[in-house]
Amino acid sequence: MTQLTRWNPFRAARLEPMTTFDDFFRGLGNRPMWRDLDIAADMRIDVTEDEGSFSVKADIPGVDKKDIDVSVEGNQVSISAEVKRETSKKDEDKEICTERYYGKVYRAFTLPSDIDSAKADARYDNGVLTLTLPKKKNGSSRKVSIS
Repeated sequence: MTQLTRWNPFRAARLEPMTTFDDFFRGLGNRPMWRDLDIAADMRIDVTEDEGSFSVKADIPGVDKKDIDVSVEGNQVSISAEVKRETSKKDEDKEICTERYYGKVYRAFTLPSDIDSAKADARYDNGVLTLTLPKKKNGSSRKVSIS
């Protein structure tokens, strides 16, 4: 199980408010890796196939369905989404820790056979995008609307 991560050299040596000066140097050599790395958001998918179609389930939590874009061209499927962060905080609110991701995610993949994009269906419910992609011998290109 590998996951691409981004290393931020400026974050590795930051001082945490609840540690003492001695604790900072004591744990310098054996600090956990997860503390020093920024983990980029990813889109996890499951693809299944039956005789007539492919089924794709993509986990995209925290996204409004109007911010998801699905396109099918031949046997190429691409999914992009934008996670937006609410910025309505009060002046006296102070962020202690922020780990939730916001930004754009994108995933593209190729299926073994062409898709009938006119009959493709997309549904988004409880953070899971479900695509039903019927197979076709001669592919075409079309944007898929999400219901």
